[in-house]
Amino acid sequence: MQALRSNLFAILGGSIFILLSLFAFYLENWFFFFVPFALLIIYISIYHTKYVFLFILFATPLSINIEEFVTSVGLYIPTEPLLFGLMLLVIMYQLRSNILPSFLFKHEIVWAIGIYLGWMFISSCMSTHPMVSFKFLLVKLWYIVPLIGFGSLIFQDKRYIRAFLWLYSVSMCLVIIYTVIKHAGYGFAEKQSHWVMDPFFRDHTIYGAAVALIFPFLLGLYLSKKHDLLTQVILLVLLIINLTGLYFSYTRAAWLSIVAAGGVWFLIWFKIKFKYILITVMSICVILALSWTEIQFALAKNTSEHTTEDFGKRLESAANVTTDASNLERLNRWSCAISMFEERPIFGFGPGTYAFEYARFQKPENLTIISTNFGDGGNAHSEYLGPLSEMGILGLLTTLLLISTIFYKGITLYNRWGNENREMKVLLLSMILSLVTYFVHGILNNYLDTDKACVPIFAICACIIVMSNERRPSASSGF
Repeated sequence: MQALRSNLFAILGGSIFILLSLFAFYLENWFFFFVPFALLIIYISIYHTKYVFLFILFATPLSINIEEFVTSVGLYIPTEPLLFGLMLLVIMYQLRSNILPSFLFKHEIVWAIGIYLGWMFISSCMSTHPMVSFKFLLVKLWYIVPLIGFGSLIFQDKRYIRAFLWLYSVSMCLVIIYTVIKHAGYGFAEKQSHWVMDPFFRDHTIYGAAVALIFPFLLGLYLSKKHDLLTQVILLVLLIINLTGLYFSYTRAAWLSIVAAGGVWFLIWFKIKFKYILITVMSICVILALSWTEIQFALAKNTSEHTTEDFGKRLESAANVTTDASNLERLNRWSCAISMFEERPIFGFGPGTYAFEYARFQKPENLTIISTNFGDGGNAHSEYLGPLSEMGILGLLTTLLLISTIFYKGITLYNRWGNENREMKVLLLSMILSLVTYFVHGILNNYLDTDKACVPIFAICACIIVMSNERRPSASSGF
């Protein structure tokens, strides 16, 4: 009977789809032309949710912000409308039939997410721009709810964890190919490297972060098991494409994040105890404190600019806080974030409000040639100082709690697994290292308000949550 109803619904839906298409063609009306496609997407989302979810993972690197073309409202298509629809769907399913697995609500990552979102809601209530803050919260919800909710169902079949890594990586490599070809037309000049990834990425920094993020994915896929010759060749080609994109992104933070991921791999692989890591970090901090005067003199002598194509010089420019405009502007934004925190230390100015408030906190001595008096230059350039200024001290603490919980659960799970589950263990390590590249990059930039970063980060969270559960995947999930 259920199959009969589904078939009748499909026939009826198909008939409406054809009629509306013919009607749109006859009237030459764009609205009627898109209605049948909207109905088709709704049907697929309800009855084949798994494929919509996987499509979102693939489409994220290729999504385009329509703000630049047709409206002043920023919206990434096709990902954000689909994620919003899936959010409503997962809420509806949960209220109707309690579809989400019980282990989901017991997991520490979910609790950390709940605390993070809970404080975001409270700080939104106290915001200087409530509409901006609640819109920011809504965007967070339509990223997190479907990715964690449906991810906890779909990733129970471990094949889809592997599919997630493949889909996002291949799609990102398509963007890299497009960008490198376009960049080659300008002789790989540094100036053009800032925008040749348009319209898929708004600038080279977020593009570099995404390129760095898939490097561990591809290594993990290659090393996780013995592949046939064709698959090995494909993965090697993708790795070459990825490294080419990484080099020509001219993004210093992306290069350094790969080095940081290598350092974390060393610590995990050789099982260095946390107390030794803590002692080393504290020792380095003491040495830096005692040598700060000499370090400042050394930094003052560094005049390497990030506007050169030379790899070594660009890395040197990362420490140039004397003449490099990019570095100086970042320091200006950080100074503003700290000043904003000092004025409203408990609740902050409200999620998403930094760009509306930071102008008046700019100090004349911190202004650079790329500063704007109206403060319309963007965000705080930090995943950590941004929440501090927008949500106060608890905003920073809940952000750090979430990040540390993700890493703690991921690394402890990796150490707990034996070699009998080698493929998943290697893929888990690759995802942990991908997180390292992003959150190290997050010291210098912040992109968790876009699908480019949010989708892979919270998809990885869903993978870790599912991998932590020892139960077998359910064959009757319906997705």
